[in-house]
Amino acid sequence: MFNFYLTISVLAIAISAIFTFFVIKLAKRIGAVDVPEGERKIHKTPTPLMGGLAIFLTFFLVLFFVQDKLLVGNLQTHHFIGFFIGGLFLMLGGFLDDKYNLSPKYQFIFPILAIISVIAGGVEIEKITNPFGFIQGGPFVGGYIYLGYFSSILIGLWLLGMMYTTKLLDGMDGLVTGITAVGGLVIFLFTLTTKYYQPDISLAALVLSAACLGFLIFNWHPAKIFLGEGGSLFLGYALGVLAIISGGKFAIALLIMGVPILDVVWTIARRLAAGKNPFKIADRKHLHHRILDLGIGQRKTVLIFYLFSLIFGLSAIFLQSLGKIFALMTLLVIMILIIFGFEYLDKRNDV
Repeated sequence: MFNFYLTISVLAIAISAIFTFFVIKLAKRIGAVDVPEGERKIHKTPTPLMGGLAIFLTFFLVLFFVQDKLLVGNLQTHHFIGFFIGGLFLMLGGFLDDKYNLSPKYQFIFPILAIISVIAGGVEIEKITNPFGFIQGGPFVGGYIYLGYFSSILIGLWLLGMMYTTKLLDGMDGLVTGITAVGGLVIFLFTLTTKYYQPDISLAALVLSAACLGFLIFNWHPAKIFLGEGGSLFLGYALGVLAIISGGKFAIALLIMGVPILDVVWTIARRLAAGKNPFKIADRKHLHHRILDLGIGQRKTVLIFYLFSLIFGLSAIFLQSLGKIFALMTLLVIMILIIFGFEYLDKRNDV
């Protein structure tokens, strides 16, 4: 299988790079370009958008050609169709936003349509691990909590959270793309372990990771193309769906995306406290901007995020449920210390 996985990886990287090359030309021709205006923009020259289209096309094209090895376990045909249609909605919404700069209320329509597509495709969360083992009866059976009708609600909240995490994180060259590549690699390794063996999920995760790496060739600083609205949403969507289909492995995705998720939570809380719309107001107070302002540089800042995702993501492979909770708590403490550290620096500079 090693040769098969290696071949698929190289193929997906090459296809993604080729698609990205042509998407750059397409974006320039139709005027889907990000002009560096406003304080949040840190790039210096107009840069093509719509990069997520290259990853989307590579991901589903490669999976289509290996479907005989893909549709053999948790990932069924109807799941795949719902997953694909949801991605199409995100690409459509992303194109419209990259081209016409949609208002937030219209941007929100397409993630909702993507979630509906996934649920309509039969993706569900039958049960989650019961952290309250002493409670039995009703939905609490043995070591699990059976969700029933709450499955769709949890899926909706989970995918919205993942999509808006990657959307709000997408403020630096290669940041979201690389973290998603790390996330795909971790899920690939996790679902190859004997206890959680799911070869269909591992293959899909590997293809996602490779598609991101092919795009990263052009998205690494200084970027020749950006993910765009559709791409930034699609990567969180893809990781979120894979986490669900692999059996509700939320802890893995949370560990991979822990720092970005906590940064987004802090950003939303900070903006709400200031009386601002958390999804409408852009600023330069995200963690990656704060680290960049220390003079570290874009590449090193991005690599720091990669390292956090890799370390905590890989920890999920070796930890049991309680260990994963401990790792998540450790990540939370680290993030709180970082936030208070930057707040202290702000106050000291204001004196």
